Amino acid sequence: MNPDDLASALTGNPEALEVHLTLVQRDVQVEGNLVKIHCHCLSVDANGRVQPRRLAEFMRNAVVDYAIPRSKLAEAKERDNRYNSTEAVTELIERAKRSFTDLTNTGEGGEMLLFLLAERFLKLPHILCKMDLKTDTRMHYHGADGVYAGVTSDGTLKLYWGESKVYSDPSSAIRDCLSSLSPFLIEPESEDAERERDLMLLSDKADLSNPILTAALRKYFDKSSPMSKRVQYCGVALVGFDASFYPKDEAKAVADQISEASRAELSGWSKRIGERIKLEKLDQIEIELFCVPLPSAEGFRAAFLKAMGIKE
Repeated sequence: MNPDDLASALTGNPEALEVHLTLVQRDVQVEGNLVKIHCHCLSVDANGRVQPRRLAEFMRNAVVDYAIPRSKLAEAKERDNRYNSTEAVTELIERAKRSFTDLTNTGEGGEMLLFLLAERFLKLPHILCKMDLKTDTRMHYHGADGVYAGVTSDGTLKLYWGESKVYSDPSSAIRDCLSSLSPFLIEPESEDAERERDLMLLSDKADLSNPILTAALRKYFDKSSPMSKRVQYCGVALVGFDASFYPKDEAKAVADQISEASRAELSGWSKRIGERIKLEKLDQIEIELFCVPLPSAEGFRAAFLKAMGIKE
């Protein structure tokens, strides 16, 4: 397997992401560890407004890419082409929407945003659709918030365990995100390890749509295959939190001012991330971490539930 094989599995238009999120700074490094921090703020339109509802609607439009296995979507498209219809894909759209919870404190909006940034910004394909495995929409699935993949030029699979937290307070979001991510990255291999259930799912459910590539990918998770020794654990994480520099009420926003304020705050967020990484003993692990300051974490969750048609 090579990098081009994984690139063929990526979904969506990266430029569409840039309509809603503005890159403040990427690849920010913290001395003493291997984390790379990428900061995005909400984009400002020509009317001087930030549009969290538009971001939520954009996220909703990618719900099938996130929640439905690629092979099932490919089959539905093929069936619709055969019968000159959109029936099969429409059914998957409704199924994907129904898999999301209606709980007001849901973290699924953060997981969805992590998916979009991992695929469209980092070019890491999502290889395990756990939403499709849920048996109760009000329950959260166990394990990581997402599983993504990269591959080195020598064929080593970089398995990125995903975690996201969207809280009002940045310190709490950073603490809980890295604390939740830690077991997937550093626990010794055993049947009791936090990652074990996800590894079992990957051996059977990992999906790149193309059957030949999918079979090659699953070899990495077959414990009887030498390829299973060529898997490097990495992390991909997202922390979203309230930021005071967005204008209140009807006041107009200035894009450059928001970007500059984000950049000024980034050094403080980076310091807290570095401290937490050291505390969690993650300093030797490659982690891609997204910082997304928001006008309101609670407002972001509410906008996502409304866009999904789950809450008014």
